Formats: sequence, structure tokens, C-alpha cells
Amino acid sequence: MLPARSRLTHRDEFASVIRRGRRGGRSRLVVHLHRAPEESGPRAGFVVSKAVGGSVVRHRVSRKLRHLVATRLDVLPGDVRLVVRALPPASDATSAELAEDLDSGLRSALRKLNGDVR
Repeated sequence: MLPARSRLTHRDEFASVIRRGRRGGRSRLVVHLHRAPEESGPRAGFVVSKAVGGSVVRHRVSRKLRHLVATRLDVLPGDVRLVVRALPPASDATSAELAEDLDSGLRSALRKLNGDVR
């Protein structure tokens, strides 16, 4: 579970990360990273739309993603804001598949955020 201080909660925060951040896309999800002016520890939020499935499916995907991100927050820089956007194929994915896509997306977005675009 993500602690309350590690969650993005306001629409403006989500919009800022998605609009200004760097993106790492995979088949099941897209990772958006953005550096915030204040350093209060990394914070994360999730976007799981109706395109992923019904409410039960969306909540299952959200729970899996929250669990995966919680274990990875300590490796992110303190000023980073993260938004993970689930795509429709995430509905059928296992936790291991989502973890693989999340790690790959984070690596890609971190590289772009640090200016090492390959």
C-alpha cells in the first residue's frame, strides 16, 4: 500500500506530470515522470480508465500497480512525480507482466528525464 504522503491526489498534479513529464511506454502501461520543484519524496498516481474494463477489473489492476510501485518508490529520486497509466491489455496481465512493463517504462522515462535519450 502506498502511504498517503506518497500519493498524487489532485487533478492538477496528474495533469502537470502527464503534460510536462517524460514518458516510457510499453504494451500494457505508460509511465510518466516529472521533476517537481519541491523535494518531499517521490509521489505516485494511477490512471486506469474504463477502456481497461469494468470496475472490478480496473480496481484489480490499480491494486496490482499500487503494490508494484510501492516497492519501487525508494529507488526514485526525491523530487520525482510518477503517473502510471494502464492500457487495455493490462486487464489480462499478471503481476509479473505488469512488473516487467513497469520496470522497463521506469528505466526509459528516467533515462529521458536525466537527458540520456537513446
